[in-house]
Amino acid sequence: MIILDGGIGRHLEKIGAPFGQPEWSALSLIQDPDFVFRAHIDFINAGADVITTNSYAIVPFHLGKSRFEKEGKDLLNRAGNIAREAVKSHKKEVKVAASIPPVFGSYKPHVFDSEKSIPILEIFKNNLIQYCDLILAETLSCIDEIETIQEVFGDCNMPFWMSLTIEDEYKNLPKLRSGEEIVTALGKIDFNKISSVLFNCSQPEVMAKAITTAKDVIPENIHIGVYANAFQPIKIGQKDANSQIRNTRKELTPEKYLDFVKEWTELEVDIVGGCCGIGPEHIKKICDLKKQTMQKFVFDQ
Repeated sequence: MIILDGGIGRHLEKIGAPFGQPEWSALSLIQDPDFVFRAHIDFINAGADVITTNSYAIVPFHLGKSRFEKEGKDLLNRAGNIAREAVKSHKKEVKVAASIPPVFGSYKPHVFDSEKSIPILEIFKNNLIQYCDLILAETLSCIDEIETIQEVFGDCNMPFWMSLTIEDEYKNLPKLRSGEEIVTALGKIDFNKISSVLFNCSQPEVMAKAITTAKDVIPENIHIGVYANAFQPIKIGQKDANSQIRNTRKELTPEKYLDFVKEWTELEVDIVGGCCGIGPEHIKKICDLKKQTMQKFVFDQ
């Protein structure tokens, strides 16, 4: 099992880094990037096998169009370089994932525009992925976004992970934030280009059904992963999820999150980590579980 890091934005806030809307995690990268390096190290020390670049908020939605045009390329290079330097400073072999965010804001499928998104995504392609070992397209919330991401990054000749965000309150079959069913969305993925399908930035309670749904329809050689968030549930149709710093669930302790991880590992997921509000302390619990499981496997043999 591969272990991802957790949500770097809320961890930056926790350790006292510059943090706030509208810049979100990009504010630390702009004002005091040493905090970003420290945050990566915290997740590496917790045991993560993969850290994710702090590039999620380097988009016009968070920075503003003018600032993105002036500073976006430099900030992407900075984010990639800091993640690479964090990995180099540690003895453990750790991979760097290029975080490719939803360019018009999280959970906003209603405003996605493929034509307008491509020039922004091309800037990520040209200024970030050279620092990275794999591409991680995150929090994809509609089929149009999935197809556009594939079009831009499908020819990069490196592992390509695609992560979908699903409704927190679906009743029957899991759906994207757009309301489109996961089964339909997975059918639009070109698995000759994608090596892993993940689900992220949704409630941990809804992930098991997404996993079983994916297992029924994707090729056996494609890895499945999960990294849930610790936010309060986002209601269907809510369109202002980016307008404030959302509260996190205090009851979702590292021990409680681990209970969900155990459920996912029983479903034989290949990749596990955390999204917003899941910190190094949660990741350490997952790593401890992985060590215990490996030791038991060796002993049983």
